[in-house]
Amino acid sequence: MPAEMRAAFFGSPAFAVPCLDALTDVADVVAVYSQPDRPAGRGMKLRPPAVKERALELGLPVHQPAKMRDGTVAEQLRSLELDVALVVAYGRILPRPILDAPRMGCLNVHASILPRWRGAAPIQWAIASGDRTTGVSLMKLDEGMDTGPVITTDETPIAPNETTAELGRRLSAMGAAMVARDLPAYVRGELEPKAQAGEPTHARLLTKEDGALDFGWTAQQVHDRVRAMHPWPGAYTTDQGERLKVHRSRLLEAEGAHGAPGEVIAVSEEGLHVACAKGVVGLIELQQPGRKRLSAEAFIAGRGTPERLGDEA
Repeated sequence: MPAEMRAAFFGSPAFAVPCLDALTDVADVVAVYSQPDRPAGRGMKLRPPAVKERALELGLPVHQPAKMRDGTVAEQLRSLELDVALVVAYGRILPRPILDAPRMGCLNVHASILPRWRGAAPIQWAIASGDRTTGVSLMKLDEGMDTGPVITTDETPIAPNETTAELGRRLSAMGAAMVARDLPAYVRGELEPKAQAGEPTHARLLTKEDGALDFGWTAQQVHDRVRAMHPWPGAYTTDQGERLKVHRSRLLEAEGAHGAPGEVIAVSEEGLHVACAKGVVGLIELQQPGRKRLSAEAFIAGRGTPERLGDEA
């Protein structure tokens, strides 16, 4: 491990772990910052962030500050005499004193081709909006929300049935490869950040209501929303006022199909065939409240075939 580059890492969820591993391959990582442990699961026991767990496995010093603006973290970073800090899905906007503490500033791996999908949920909104491609950007952080100059980008197509969970794993690996390839070159002065060009779009935080399906959309839009909301918050519709979670879907051939939006026009191994404003979507895997996930065929065997979905209580 080269000792000439001193770095700190800021990150929290599993998405950031491959980038931490990549950073340890190209730098002397002298500090890792992660969010505080949070209650999770049915027992609401304190659970450490994935980055903290990995950092401890690697024997790296971990800090979990509750505050970022009282000057303590900035003072710590200045005392470490860092060349650079890498930030990946940390979960907070860093104030200027922290951004300025490392000699070469703070870099961020962001899961989109900036300036498209600045914000907290770029993977989800790329899929929900029907984007055909996305990627990762290595950028230099400023005080805005993903507004800093970009160093490098790598692009990738989004597969037709790819979910947020699946695409997130691919983009995480792409980000790690970018860190290994481009961060050392940036610290050596071989790569220059350039201002973002183009019209920005904003990827706001998701709410549970973003999972609601509207069969007045096209079948493609419904399918995209199901993919985008997996695993959280989960797509859902209603049947006679009861909420049904939809875990998987697919586009179906609509030739010869007729029905009002939300009408269940057929059932097959491809799921419940639901008419949309344009086209037909197959709902493959469903879940009633408090029950297990079931294939459409198993769901119908226990409940019967709904006539129409999307009716509100």
